[in-house]
Amino acid sequence: MASEELARKLQSRLSATQEAVPRPEPEQSPVRPKPQGSDAACGDSSSELSAKLTRRLDINEGNAAPRATRVFNPYTEFKEFSRKQIKDMEGMFKRYDTGKDGFIDLMELKLMMEKLGAPQTHLGLKNMIKEVDEDFDGKLSFREFLLIFRRAAAGELQEESGLLALARLSEIDVSTQGVMGAKDFFEAKMQALSVGSKFEAEIREEKEERKRQEEEKKQRHAAFKQLQSTFCS
Repeated sequence: MASEELARKLQSRLSATQEAVPRPEPEQSPVRPKPQGSDAACGDSSSELSAKLTRRLDINEGNAAPRATRVFNPYTEFKEFSRKQIKDMEGMFKRYDTGKDGFIDLMELKLMMEKLGAPQTHLGLKNMIKEVDEDFDGKLSFREFLLIFRRAAAGELQEESGLLALARLSEIDVSTQGVMGAKDFFEAKMQALSVGSKFEAEIREEKEERKRQEEEKKQRHAAFKQLQSTFCS
């Protein structure tokens, strides 16, 4: 019994001693200040993203104000062409812009080349657009369409280029005009206009000849009627 009591006293004293000794507090890592620049950058990025999302929402709802765009004037930018030539090119562009969106996409270009008698492969059509696609949108605007004829006139297109075939076939009938033998694009253009004028003159002559023949036929018929009436009277 005495030994048990002595053991309890020793245990009690040991416990009291441990409670009296202060325990060291755990070390805390130093707080590092956040760089101000990162917060600012995050704030700017969030603001920019928020602005883009807001404008996209406004566009979808039709509430976005139109942004100012550079006005394109083909007559001042493409002074090497006459107004009539540009009008002809515009007419051709609109004819093949079947979507009426102001652009000629890959499928519309495919139809154009087939109509001109120079069909292209899918890769060939993509390369044609790529040659003049300044804004990398994968389709031809009217300005990019005019660039085809500018580069054709300047001799900047390769002989195997589909764009050169487009320029030749759309403006000049190579089967009769011989674009290969012309000194340049404009000389071939003048040759085409000359032949066109001659063709129109031939048509006028044929119409006048038919009119003259009809008039002679009427005169013969009238003379026959008059002769017939003389015998019958």
